[in-house]
Amino acid sequence: MVDITQKQSTHRMALAQAIVKVSDQATIEAIKNKTVPKGDVFAMSRAAGFLGVKKTSDLLPDCHPLPVEHCVIDYNIEDLEITVSVMVKTFYKTGVEVEAMHGASVVALNMYDMLKPIDKGVEIHHIKLLKKTGGKSDINR
Repeated sequence: MVDITQKQSTHRMALAQAIVKVSDQATIEAIKNKTVPKGDVFAMSRAAGFLGVKKTSDLLPDCHPLPVEHCVIDYNIEDLEITVSVMVKTFYKTGVEVEAMHGASVVALNMYDMLKPIDKGVEIHHIKLLKKTGGKSDINR
């Protein structure tokens, strides 16, 4: 683990995404109408994503435990693709990029798990960091 004892705390933000692609419009309608047999896909996946963000350092050995002070998980449906956006903020010595990407991954995996009984063609794509601020360098893709 990198030594961050001498670093100054700054406001940090990271925005990550994952794309969940389904194979049928009926799957999108089931999500929207909350008729997926395993429950409300967006609500359950949001809860799973919050846990994923908070538990990142428990699963990835080189990640520092850090205070997650704000997290927002949003969805955007376009055709057969659902774009998951996860934004994480903190005031700390190290960034929250991995926490945001981990959260997006967990949201996508939870969606996959909930949708697999009704759609065998669900795929997860493009888990990536879109933006980060704070620390030594900013990224904006």
